[in-house]
Amino acid sequence: MSGAASTTGTAAASSSRAAGDHGVSFREAFWVWLRVAALSFGGPAGQIAVMHRIIVDEKRWIGEARFLHALSYCTLLPGPEAQQLAVYIGWLMHRTLGGVVAGTLFVIPGVIAIMTLSYIYAGWGQVGVIAALFFGLKAAVLAIVLQAVFRVGSRALKNRVMVGIAAAAFVAIFFFDIPFPVIVVLAGLIGYFGGRSGSPLFQGGGGHGSGNNKGLAEADSLLGEVLPDHAAPTVGKALRAALVWLLLWLVPVAVLLATLGTASTFGQIAIFFSEMAVVTFGGAYAVLAYVAQQAVEHYGWLRPGEMLDGLGMAETTPGPLIMVTQFVGFMAAYRDPGGLHPMLAGTLGGLLTTWVTFTPCFLWIFLGAPFIEVLRGNKALSGALTAITAAVVGVILNLAVWFALHTWFHEAHRIRAAGLSFDAPVLSSLDPWALALSAAAMLAIFRFKVGMIPTLLACSAVGIVLHLLGVT
Repeated sequence: MSGAASTTGTAAASSSRAAGDHGVSFREAFWVWLRVAALSFGGPAGQIAVMHRIIVDEKRWIGEARFLHALSYCTLLPGPEAQQLAVYIGWLMHRTLGGVVAGTLFVIPGVIAIMTLSYIYAGWGQVGVIAALFFGLKAAVLAIVLQAVFRVGSRALKNRVMVGIAAAAFVAIFFFDIPFPVIVVLAGLIGYFGGRSGSPLFQGGGGHGSGNNKGLAEADSLLGEVLPDHAAPTVGKALRAALVWLLLWLVPVAVLLATLGTASTFGQIAIFFSEMAVVTFGGAYAVLAYVAQQAVEHYGWLRPGEMLDGLGMAETTPGPLIMVTQFVGFMAAYRDPGGLHPMLAGTLGGLLTTWVTFTPCFLWIFLGAPFIEVLRGNKALSGALTAITAAVVGVILNLAVWFALHTWFHEAHRIRAAGLSFDAPVLSSLDPWALALSAAAMLAIFRFKVGMIPTLLACSAVGIVLHLLGVT
């Protein structure tokens, strides 16, 4: 019958593609990934949207279900999910070298841009006009974070159970200071058992054959439906990947600590951001509040409000939003340079931060992705990843509230009572201009669908005008 012939043909095509015959040359992939990197503005949500448009819709390398499955795994990992997703897809298409190229290209524009802006900030950041520019950026960033809440939430919160998980995650992290890794584990367990029970409430709706599956089907993609030969998991491959990437990550850290000691600023940077690479889950939006708290309150690397300045830089430049950590490392070393010139120390501190932040990302993908690919379609795993994604929405909302407190109000105090622990604003410290600018940015983004870059530029311009008028 024709249907049987069609099925056989599809299976044969998929088998051929599994052997690596997807027709995409490494040269072509290089330029595609460079294009993705150059267009990767707007934080994780915007970067993932760009990647989806180019990789799935335009180039048709992989199907919708495979893209969402990889995204769910990357969301589960510590570190920047958008960059890890690029590594994952690059690895699927062109083995380890493809993953390295995709992941490296994804961060290079951000490294250059943030380093340049850090020089300007360190040298002239206290000049009135520069400070006014960042005042406008801070107000607009809040609107962009809220947009991320809605973007991720619209995909993840498909039913009341997912909404409940997101709400519980927000309450847990904002009011009770429960660590995000604990929230991830609890959400994952709930989703695992919910998915294992077969409940449709815990399925993301993106699996093959799902009635809700929209977009490019796996069989119609260049990679096909089945697992590529090089992606098949083995213990040997896993051990080799772990050894290579652990050495690349930790040997420079060990040499630095042995040379300068743990009390030096460079030692503190290496230890803190290496720990962050392991324990901070949920991507950039989920970890920035934690990084800001540690950088300001514990280490004293940044002054209050400077984290928002750094975030404004990261929002207006291509590359992962977590590149803001390079700014943190730059300022830390710039202010405590030891015997080095402050700008040189800042440069080294920023590059060190970037190394220990992003090198582990390759480890997580090359070690875990082969096993995750094998488990595509597993209901228990799908349920766990779906619930974790819902919890991440609550954590991003927590970040939006945190930013609002530190953007609209000059002062906030910590409330600790009956097990609660959260920041409350001092109402008399309200900055009406910051509130007005944020409201205008929200109106532009949500009502008039103005793009992120025009909104940020407009708010920065207004900040400068307010300064020149003597208002702020």
